[in-house]
Amino acid sequence: MRLVSFDGGRVGILDADAIIDITSLIPGGHDVGWPATTMPRAIAAFDEISSSLTDVREDLPRIEISAAEIMAPVPRPGQLIALPANYDDHIGEMNSPNRADRNGFFVLSPTSISGPASPIVLPDLDGYRVDHECELALIIGRPTYRVDAGKALNHIFAYSCLIDMTVRGPQERAMRKSFKSFTPLGPHLVTADEIADPDHLSLTLSVNGQVRHHGTTADMIVDVAHAIELISSVIPLSPGDVVATGTPAGVGPVAAGDRLHIDISGVGSMMLDVVQGTGGSNIAFAGRAPEHVPGGLSAR
Repeated sequence: MRLVSFDGGRVGILDADAIIDITSLIPGGHDVGWPATTMPRAIAAFDEISSSLTDVREDLPRIEISAAEIMAPVPRPGQLIALPANYDDHIGEMNSPNRADRNGFFVLSPTSISGPASPIVLPDLDGYRVDHECELALIIGRPTYRVDAGKALNHIFAYSCLIDMTVRGPQERAMRKSFKSFTPLGPHLVTADEIADPDHLSLTLSVNGQVRHHGTTADMIVDVAHAIELISSVIPLSPGDVVATGTPAGVGPVAAGDRLHIDISGVGSMMLDVVQGTGGSNIAFAGRAPEHVPGGLSAR
């Protein structure tokens, strides 16, 4: 099943060229405030929603996809967590000492998430390079704390495509990756029952039609189940939390006017434009562009 957030945070099921609006089945209905919590509540109550769906499906509103504003499927998760340096080939291309199985995880601002209809907006940081990273996203389905790898997959509700935009430099990772629009997510969620093995999915990202990333999740250092075990050993996870699993080799810079296309087998694809924004610089970036930093870039 494929789920989308649309029109200000409503939740629907994709059905051919239409969206079946299931918002009325979600406990609490549509959250008209912000941040939108409708999708996390739908995920938490999905067993209940599914049991009633068969009887009412034909009576639910249908909206043509072309008439809907598609948002990030989880517009504002409670937590956005990522694994650094989780592919050996990426570690090699960046000449990095980091590894996900040694460094653990890091936390990003959920406000960096954007959807398939929004551009990636580059901050105005003179001399800095901004790279793309192509990643599989895991969406947590139920409360998860100190879960071992053997049971971890039962705690994943869905998968999605994720691009992790990164300013290269010596500043803290969380700041360099947390600019607004720096974590495109979407275009929908694919429920876990449709993905037989999340550790054997191909990932591709192209820029202006030129392939940059082409890898497989089979090469992850920390696989999907162990990622959940690792993170939940420290942080309690909740329905709708998003985990980014790291990027294979192929990172490279983007510029205003570029168009990025991400595709993950069985999960989906989305196309995003890159535009130049204004602002974003601060005291931590001033005079510290990578060319002035010993060691230059890193896979951090």
